[in-house]
Amino acid sequence: MAEARPGVIFDVDGTLLDNNYFHTIAWWRAFRAARIDVPMARIHRGIGMGGDRMMAELIGEQRPELSQAHGREFEKFHEEMTPLPGAAELLRAVKEAGFGVVLGTSAKPQNLPAMLKAIDADDAIDEVVTSADVQQSKPAPDIFATALEVGGLDPARTMAVGDTGWDIEAARRTGIGCIAVLTGGWSAAELEAAGAVAVYETPADLLHRLAESPLMALRDGRPPEG
Repeated sequence: MAEARPGVIFDVDGTLLDNNYFHTIAWWRAFRAARIDVPMARIHRGIGMGGDRMMAELIGEQRPELSQAHGREFEKFHEEMTPLPGAAELLRAVKEAGFGVVLGTSAKPQNLPAMLKAIDADDAIDEVVTSADVQQSKPAPDIFATALEVGGLDPARTMAVGDTGWDIEAARRTGIGCIAVLTGGWSAAELEAAGAVAVYETPADLLHRLAESPLMALRDGRPPEG
């Protein structure tokens, strides 16, 4: 059996792709079509959870037809999805630094081809885990725990990168730390209060400061600062 390697598990929506607000609008349209009034501000705070968990939080029940409606609305934005600054370059730099690179996302698998096309860094991605691969979506630990397993990653030398408190909670429940970026609409204070190991403006900011980041300290077996 190969020795477990250091790794980074990247969330996708809001972390590598600038699409959290597309999800917000898609859910808002789905709720509105069903004559359910949920303000966009509340919907946005649930982005990062799996859709099943978010519906339970927002409307107190899970309704598959609403998830399907969200999917149809979100597909309308596929061609407009763009990577966040430095996203592809960060994935490649992390890969070149000796990490296993796994994407761990609550996204539906039917959205994955468009997401990967937008990121445009398949050469740097070892594995992808979506909501279809697990029993429970974020903030449950299942996605990150499965990412550790399929990526052959060493939990003691692996960290997540995300954009919401849900990513941070999922990482904590998996037993790993989480770096956060400010591209999902959560403030630095909120992310730090949730337990982020460090907070960066964008993927490009983390890329530019990668050498002194907690990722490199963890790779080398040193406790991450922050």
